[in-house]
Amino acid sequence: MQALEWNLQFPNEVKNTIIIAAAPNLTAQNIAFNEVARQSIITDPDFQKGDFYTKKNKPKRGLRVARMLGHITYLSNDAMKSKFGRKKQNKDYQYNFNTEFEIESYLNYQGDKFAKEFDANTYIRMTKALDYYDPTKQNKKRLSEVFKKIKSKFLVISFTSDWRFSPSRSKEIVKSLLDNNINVSYAEISAESGHDAFLMSDDHYHEILNSFFKNIFKSK
Repeated sequence: MQALEWNLQFPNEVKNTIIIAAAPNLTAQNIAFNEVARQSIITDPDFQKGDFYTKKNKPKRGLRVARMLGHITYLSNDAMKSKFGRKKQNKDYQYNFNTEFEIESYLNYQGDKFAKEFDANTYIRMTKALDYYDPTKQNKKRLSEVFKKIKSKFLVISFTSDWRFSPSRSKEIVKSLLDNNINVSYAEISAESGHDAFLMSDDHYHEILNSFFKNIFKSK
């Protein structure tokens, strides 16, 4: 989204753009996930309406839940099944609310780590900025019109298992660029990791990026 916005605000300054696992705006489902994450932070008693910096406690509980929710949406069902399945930490069921499944342990670890490193106010504002971003102002037909000013060459990449930022959303960007005869290459990578696939080591994915960068340097 930031890369798109640079093209819209400074079309003469951007020559090459790579858009990876993104969308021109968030779906209602994505906004909903962000709101649940924000509410987990805002309703944490330690949030103190955002003025918690001088207090003894910080809203770590809210941040933990926000991160756990987010992490679930970044992974595909196949990735969770492959990595964790229904594996348990102990052989027998405990029949209580302690952590038993490996996926529970993993989410708790990610939540604890995130809560120590990330600022709560930054999180809620960052997600709200994502919610607000919409160059089309909710009119899909306007995306092609908005893109008329773009002059950059584009590489757009999506991942088959990314259900939060699906390939169809990337194709909206590609179509609107093509409508304006803008030089754009599109790659849809087969991957089972979900949205997190853009962070993973994948030879095909990296070869596509490498090729794009090589062409940039050749043109100089």
